[in-house]
Amino acid sequence: MKCTIARAMWGLLFAALMLVTQGRRVRGGEFVYVCQDAGAGGYEAFPDVCRLADGRLMAVFYAGYGHVALPNQSLPKGGRICYCLSADEGRTWSKAEILYDSPDDDRDPSIACLRSGRLICTFFSLRSNPAASPPWEGLGSFTVVSDDGGRTWSDARPICSDRYYCSSPVRELSDGRLMLGLYYATPEDASGAVTVSTDQGDSWSQPVEIDNGPYRLDAETDVAELADGSLFAALRGDGQTPMCWSRSRDGGKTWSVAESFGFRGHCPYLHREPGGGLLVGHRIPATSMHYSFDEGETWSANVEIDSVGGAYPSFVNLKDGSVLVIYYEEGEGSSIRARRFKLSRQGVEWLAW
Repeated sequence: MKCTIARAMWGLLFAALMLVTQGRRVRGGEFVYVCQDAGAGGYEAFPDVCRLADGRLMAVFYAGYGHVALPNQSLPKGGRICYCLSADEGRTWSKAEILYDSPDDDRDPSIACLRSGRLICTFFSLRSNPAASPPWEGLGSFTVVSDDGGRTWSDARPICSDRYYCSSPVRELSDGRLMLGLYYATPEDASGAVTVSTDQGDSWSQPVEIDNGPYRLDAETDVAELADGSLFAALRGDGQTPMCWSRSRDGGKTWSVAESFGFRGHCPYLHREPGGGLLVGHRIPATSMHYSFDEGETWSANVEIDSVGGAYPSFVNLKDGSVLVIYYEEGEGSSIRARRFKLSRQGVEWLAW
């Protein structure tokens, strides 16, 4: 009897702890919800996360009623960009607030905090066009910036022509320049590109396109600076095309012809974890990542982050040496999730909250 009561008491305590931390079990550990409903229709997707100058974490994401949320009677301005904040290293998150909402469908946001403290949110927008198929037209990519820690934001500024789109954050290089991965698609071709800013994101260079070689690449380009100062770009494949990479040894002026990673992947996201390993998060299979300890020369076997298939994973280093990854579920009522892990040469250790 005492043993049964003890087990019951422990079970109640464990359940209470799980409620306090918002933890939900997945294979190998737990996740918490960053946001389940931002008030725009219950569909949250395409998240990104960074650490603010004051130490808090900011997660930005798309909020609408579906994968594309054009303006309608219930959401007159269409999909919007929202954010949540965490003051406890990702364990709990604030109520969602609106960061940017134009009359169009504003989507796929990314967030970067520069060494100066400036925040740059990048995104692209779709405008309703019933005569088109699908019934929208792309308006190109934009930035909004904040110089007061996210309390106020600038008007939206176009990055370049409406040919190019973005799905990754601004990357601040060691020489102070900013680089942003771009991509484009036409019926004949699809590949990646990069653009550079030398004035903290106020203006951007003419894009430099990356030769896609034999592949059609949906791109969603992301860029990382390697230990030797060269630049490494990851590019999404198209259909059965593998995820590809390219390297620049002249600061991004020219890039090698894209080559296969050897595995498929969508929405690549590059990140340097505290131990020096290079991560690439991606969709397919489900929500996954690979890691490299030789600057991208070779990659680990696939590591499943979660069984949900929305992905668009984003990473941020935590103060205890672990890494936070956020991603989304996909489907009706899609929410934003987060997990914690540590990486070593022995592999990934998933951490409880």
